[in-house]
Amino acid sequence: QVQLVESGGGLVQAGGSLRLSCAASRRSISRYNMGWFRQSSGKEREFVAGISWSDSNTSYSDSVKGRFLISRDNAKNTVYLQMNSLRPEDTAVYYCSAGDDRSSPRGPYYLWGQGTQVTVSS
Repeated sequence: QVQLVESGGGLVQAGGSLRLSCAASRRSISRYNMGWFRQSSGKEREFVAGISWSDSNTSYSDSVKGRFLISRDNAKNTVYLQMNSLRPEDTAVYYCSAGDDRSSPRGPYYLWGQGTQVTVSS
């Protein structure tokens, strides 16, 4: 199975930007839909963004639409999440995920990375 490792998290002021990366190993991600989820303290994990295996279809949660951009580079076996205009409510652990290429970019997903912390200060 593909192994996923996130990076790029950190502390940023409100209005700032961060770019998360998800590097995959053991297998190519080219035939997986890829997604980003997040989980903040005391809340359930929620969908943030997804991209189809073909790169032709993306989906975003309403809370990040217009601010975040998901992309993938299959040659580098990496998925990215560009996060702009960050808000304190975006503070969470962000998880990269892989799912069935026959499904929607919104899921379901069944492979997960260990997560990277994003903290947005006001």
